[in-house]
Amino acid sequence: MTTSVMAAPPGVSPVRSRSLAAVLIAVGVPMFMVTLDNLVVTTALPVIRESLGASLADLSWFVNAYTLPFAALLLTAAAIGDRIGRRRLFVAGIALFTLASAACALATEPWMLTAARAVQGVGGAMVMPLSLTLLAAAVPERMRNAAIGIWGGISGLGVAVGPVVGGAVAEGLDWTWIFWLNVPIGLLAIVLVRAVLTESHGGRGRLDPLGLVLISTGMFALIWGVVHGEDGGWTSLSVLGTLIAGGVLIAAFVAWERRAPAPMLPLRLFRSRAFSAVNVVAFLFSVGVFGSVFLLAQFFQVVQGLGPFGSGIRTLPWTAAPMVVAPIAGLLVGRVGSRFLIVLGQVLLGAGLLWVALGTAVDVGFGSLAPAFVLAGIGMGLTFAPLSTVALASVDRDSQGVASGTMNMVREFGVAVGVAVLASIFAAHGSYATPSSYVDGLVPAVLVGAAVVGGAALAGLLLPGRRHYLTTPNSSY
Repeated sequence: MTTSVMAAPPGVSPVRSRSLAAVLIAVGVPMFMVTLDNLVVTTALPVIRESLGASLADLSWFVNAYTLPFAALLLTAAAIGDRIGRRRLFVAGIALFTLASAACALATEPWMLTAARAVQGVGGAMVMPLSLTLLAAAVPERMRNAAIGIWGGISGLGVAVGPVVGGAVAEGLDWTWIFWLNVPIGLLAIVLVRAVLTESHGGRGRLDPLGLVLISTGMFALIWGVVHGEDGGWTSLSVLGTLIAGGVLIAAFVAWERRAPAPMLPLRLFRSRAFSAVNVVAFLFSVGVFGSVFLLAQFFQVVQGLGPFGSGIRTLPWTAAPMVVAPIAGLLVGRVGSRFLIVLGQVLLGAGLLWVALGTAVDVGFGSLAPAFVLAGIGMGLTFAPLSTVALASVDRDSQGVASGTMNMVREFGVAVGVAVLASIFAAHGSYATPSSYVDGLVPAVLVGAAVVGGAALAGLLLPGRRHYLTTPNSSY
């Protein structure tokens, strides 16, 4: 660890430089914790149901209570962090997430776990976008692309081990350890963040309370409607009314931001071709891949009779690949450009999904699917870091927090849309009744997922090429 003084960019206090490893641990550990908890509960639901006597509706809320506030508040948290201090809000988010994890572990009734998961989601929304922004502010510009790549690998690690950890819990461990493990990790993370990272701010203007309310409630309504569309019926009054209300609130947010004296999301950011295109890619990528993963993760249990842990192990060729590939992509960004990596990633990912869709059968061997999983995982790894790099590089330094929050919000909305839409396609062609009926629904759903990822590849062509690529993230394309 060095002790030389670094010149501070605007909005960042002069600080002693820290080693890249220390910075990555400080921002990566909290993000890993949040990413892990986004996935780990799903495969542990059977054990939690038996322990708490939960109903099917309760199981849905154990997942959705986290997802809804997490996705709805990402942009809001980023905007507040820009005003009051990114590190301050980051630490508060870690603390809230840690306390909520303890509350989850102590829950004895379904409603208690649902409420604690909702608070976890709020804390997670405070951590995720600020993790990337604090990383960008803490490392030298020459090391930024590599650092973002490693950051993407850490995020990939959370994705990779989530199903495995959840599966292990579901097959013998006490389910409360999913949450108890967060407590010492969260406390350690707070100490690391305060010791390693320094305070930084974005735009120093006053808060935009009306904008905060409009975007938060609008996104919450949209995601709630999407999540409940399949079960409640897309044309039902509750679902359709909520979707319309969400759309109206988002439209009102855009109209307000055009005239707000201190907008939380300056619409001028979308004048950047790179910023607009990267958000389109992030949305389509999330729709196609995570909607497919939702169904494929259940394939080995429903069709081939494996347990949750065995299913999680078999998805590792897919989910673990980004952990290895994302850091490599971060190193290559400056040499080949983000557009090349993003488009190549989507092509490989789409090819992997197409392979899976065309090769899936009730009796298919794992060896036939493993190469497709690896191909898809490599494609995801080539996507994570360049998306984040473009999001930061396409805006001025003061807007990086909002840029990170916006892309994360768009991506999480894409996850919700992908799961809902592909699940509806699955339900229209198949069911959980028999292994063959599950395959009947899985194949067309994953084919649609592959097509959507193909659309993400086309959208990626709109990104500036290598000759326009900027290695410094405080300028626009």
